[in-house]
Amino acid sequence: MSSFQTIEYEVENGVAWVRLNRPEKLNSFNSVMGQELQRIWTDLRSDDSVGAAILTGAGDKAFCTGIDRMEAMGGDAKPPRLASDMIHLDDPGEFLGPKANGLWKPVVAAVNGIACGGAFYMLGEVDVIIAAEHATFFDPHVTYGMVASFETIHMAQKLPFGELLRMQLLGAHERLSAQRAFDIGLVTEVCPAAELDERARWIAETIAARPRAAVQATLRAAWSTRDLPRSQALAQGGSFLALGWSPENIAEGQRFFESGGRVEWRKR
Repeated sequence: MSSFQTIEYEVENGVAWVRLNRPEKLNSFNSVMGQELQRIWTDLRSDDSVGAAILTGAGDKAFCTGIDRMEAMGGDAKPPRLASDMIHLDDPGEFLGPKANGLWKPVVAAVNGIACGGAFYMLGEVDVIIAAEHATFFDPHVTYGMVASFETIHMAQKLPFGELLRMQLLGAHERLSAQRAFDIGLVTEVCPAAELDERARWIAETIAARPRAAVQATLRAAWSTRDLPRSQALAQGGSFLALGWSPENIAEGQRFFESGGRVEWRKR
């Protein structure tokens, strides 16, 4: 991929690093970042050199603070138009996340500071979230007279319902700490800020080293349980199995097993 204006992008050991790069704006997103993220997620679908991705932010203050309210979207002199009328919706965050762009390669989010508001479009569609100890999570919409709609829908997939309501309704008056986010299952690991990239790298590179078809089919099966009733998800289980099945991968795995192969594992 060519260079980007608002994102640092590189591929290393089968992992795509996608770093939101507007630290002076607390990595808030504008129309350019939206377009660049959509392009990255779409292109990654067919990039055979990449098996997983890491999404994080530049600097140590913020992962993403949502939409840049001080910068006009699309170059207009007016504030961003969220709705053209009561029927048609112009949503500036619609394609920020990987799943909205049809990417089924695992994405690890490394939250390096504040994550609020529109950041939840991204966090709602990643697969593993880890956080630095100083990270915080909140949604200020209602505090400033706005509806937290899509953000709430995204986070309903990640949070217990009572915690979701508390965060969305208290707005800017309360922030979830990284530890509290871990306690309620939003994040899977909390670590010192200096270790965040290394922890994310280990997760993503370990996943990227596994057979790609098996990983992506497993991911599809997991997410189907979010979108479908249990019986319908189970009915599709055979299809997901077929998507990821490969005689070459099975044979390789069997040879590894028979040879007494062992992996280096970590306890969490």
